[in-house]
Amino acid sequence: MSKAVVLLSGGLDSTTALAVARGQGFECYALSVDYGQRHRVELERAAVVAKALGVIEHRTVKLDLREIGGSALTSDLAVPKDRSDGEMGHGVPVTYVPARNTILLGVALGFAEVVGAFDIFIGANVLDYSGYPDCRPEFLSAFEALANLATKAGTEGAGRFRVHSPLLKLTKAEIIREGVKLGVDYAQTLSCYDPDAAGRACGRCDSCLLRKKGFAEAGVPDPTHYAVGG
Repeated sequence: MSKAVVLLSGGLDSTTALAVARGQGFECYALSVDYGQRHRVELERAAVVAKALGVIEHRTVKLDLREIGGSALTSDLAVPKDRSDGEMGHGVPVTYVPARNTILLGVALGFAEVVGAFDIFIGANVLDYSGYPDCRPEFLSAFEALANLATKAGTEGAGRFRVHSPLLKLTKAEIIREGVKLGVDYAQTLSCYDPDAAGRACGRCDSCLLRKKGFAEAGVPDPTHYAVGG
């Protein structure tokens, strides 16, 4: 079996990407990154998901992006709440973490070299809203090219690195339906950018609103535990 490294945040999309990789027959190595995110409770969910989906190994790497800041997820900036679809679809939101996917994919690439994997999975998605520049197909293609130029394994011809983004052009509803088919328990996942002290989703940030909409459109009961009023 071929090996794959899967970036696993503990959220809905990355969990589904892991299930897809496993369904394609890969031996999966899950990688989570503790980058100082406001919603770091997601890392606890990632550990649960990794165990449930039977990964070969799950590693969590610490990187303190709060030292850089510039995002509502890595600073004291307020997380936007109750935005309309139109507002979410316009511009780059303050929840964008500068260069995050470049950094996370770079760490995943290093991990892949160590474990002998040439396939990297990321749960990037552009259809629900396209505010994040590092979720675009152009970026992912460019990173794949970089991976084959910047690594020992790539330059010595041991294999060709591939960046897989199986959810890239799926709606949230389509992602949920695919995950359900693959046996994902979405109650184990957390998508919220601003959970409360008990780890409950706020129900009002962009990510929560898209998640709610996705379950409704998929016709699947939403198992998320929301804070009161969320």
